[in-house]
Amino acid sequence: MTVAAIEADGLGTTYSRRKDAWALRHCSFRLPAGRISALVGPNGAGKSTLLALAAGVLRPAEGSLRVLGTTPAGARARIGYVAQEKPLYGQLTVAETLLTGADLNPGSWDAETAERFTGDLPRTARVRTLSGGSRTRLALALALGKRPELLLLDEPMADLDPLVRHRLMGLLMAEAAEHGTTIVMSSHILTELEGACDHLLLVDGGRVRLSGDTEEILAAHTVLTGQTADLAPHTVVESRTTGRQLTALVRPGGPVDRDAWLVTAPSLEELLLAHLRSPDAPPLTVPGSGRDGADHEDSRTVTAS
Repeated sequence: MTVAAIEADGLGTTYSRRKDAWALRHCSFRLPAGRISALVGPNGAGKSTLLALAAGVLRPAEGSLRVLGTTPAGARARIGYVAQEKPLYGQLTVAETLLTGADLNPGSWDAETAERFTGDLPRTARVRTLSGGSRTRLALALALGKRPELLLLDEPMADLDPLVRHRLMGLLMAEAAEHGTTIVMSSHILTELEGACDHLLLVDGGRVRLSGDTEEILAAHTVLTGQTADLAPHTVVESRTTGRQLTALVRPGGPVDRDAWLVTAPSLEELLLAHLRSPDAPPLTVPGSGRDGADHEDSRTVTAS
């Protein structure tokens, strides 16, 4: 079986000041290497905590977490991590920051990649004078310049204008394709994820509710529209009635009566919004990566807290 980029089993951790308040609990999932994974969920769902655990910044209170076949601390040199607050040394210039990145990663630093992400940033400007978007570009340059096997990004594009965001997403996708980098990226911009990410992790209420190949998760759901309220034997994620018409996102539990229902495929945004609006919907883990049989054999069940 191929080594997973990230593998969690019963993972849980508490907030530092409240040991009885769980930021994450009973999280089990497997992220195959080489994927671009969207990490989505509402504010406070545990996304940042999960990324910090994978980066080795936090330690779990229960369960286990393997990163690139070892502990997060053991994999630290092979991980690039950009936290939501983009911590950088404000007194350094852009040029000094890049030189520091090169000094800290003498065997792996890729100056050309770092230059592509910094672009036209003035090299003599001090970090503290940069705009939020420019700080993001510099933080991405540091993370990608070390040529990581696993890149963890916490809301990386939130403070970028649409044009720069589109350009940087293109650069990220090109880097992943060229070097086989595994990327886990949290984002609130759902439309940005469709077409860019081939794996999905939906976190809500401190637990993983959807996990697996994006196309397989989409294929497991169907939108039914009609004038009947009989949805048996399907698993209903969300249903809404407008006038005499019922629209439901379901996981089919058998053949769909196409004489009674108009059947359509959901978009990724429709699917995610429906699950976020329905926190009591049953969780779903689809087996493996959808790329080889070995991954399918390691299907995991997500346990609700």
